[in-house]
Amino acid sequence: MSGNRLDFEEPMKDAISRVRFAPESNNLLISSWDSSIRLVDVNSSKLRLEVQTEAALLDCCFQNESIALSAASDGSIFRYDLRFGAHSTIGKHEDSATCIEYSPETSQVITAGWDGRVLSWDSRSTKASHPSSSFNLNVDSFSLSGIELLASTGSSLRRYDLRKLDETIQGENLSMGFRIRCVRPMACQKGFAVGSVDGHVTLQSNSDETGYTFRCISKSKKGKSHPVTVNDIAFNPSLPGAFVTGDYEGHVIAWDGSSRKRLLELPRYPNSVASLSYNSTGELLAIASSYTYQEANEIEDHPQIFIQELGESNLKSAATGSSCRR
Repeated sequence: MSGNRLDFEEPMKDAISRVRFAPESNNLLISSWDSSIRLVDVNSSKLRLEVQTEAALLDCCFQNESIALSAASDGSIFRYDLRFGAHSTIGKHEDSATCIEYSPETSQVITAGWDGRVLSWDSRSTKASHPSSSFNLNVDSFSLSGIELLASTGSSLRRYDLRKLDETIQGENLSMGFRIRCVRPMACQKGFAVGSVDGHVTLQSNSDETGYTFRCISKSKKGKSHPVTVNDIAFNPSLPGAFVTGDYEGHVIAWDGSSRKRLLELPRYPNSVASLSYNSTGELLAIASSYTYQEANEIEDHPQIFIQELGESNLKSAATGSSCRR
């Protein structure tokens, strides 16, 4: 049940930094440290597009079905026309650009980099331009939830309104007590989750100010205290409360956040789980099995991508089985 592996005629030559399903189709966007962006039609397992740049790509996202964006190690922010394969630079950080998101609500491209800056770009501009707004923050991870930017730095999580990025939302500077590795929004803007370097996951819903934290431990690790970094979290868009976590030892675990229980655990993947992404219907989960340059003792097998059917029927079946064993 580890899923179908995507095979490429020309394998990726370096680590995978991010995988993202398209907003509507089953096209999968892949950014890599080998300086390439790839677009794969998961339905047919065909490579639709590959564009090579001159710098490692550290993150990527869709603007829409025909436009994609990426953040590069030389600071460049690239825009790709997926229909024709053309790409251009919309702006640049003074150091490596590490995070990128697109907001359909405000038509902004939001980026962060090692220069300690968070920048906002007008996606409607067709030429390289200066950012429309910016502020100073050393960001480790960020994501968008509606018109809110959720940004982590160290063990702190800050929330910003995209319409006034120069100030945090009052009272929304939260301390998690552990270094945050990733922050991801719940479906339908209902809250967020953070994963930490010591294996903790914190869920915070908008209806519950207290939230809760649990230790994300593989069944094979029960009884052991060795911390395992949670590299990524993905929420199922069609099943409220359901989400999956991926860690640097290659474990992918599905959870029911509403009932606070484990649903199932997939067979261990050959590398760290670098990135996770659900498709728009919540039926398919893309899993990037790749070293991440985050841990000294990571396995460095060849990067691979797996597509796993992990939708509502699979998770509900797992939940029923879990309930029967309690």
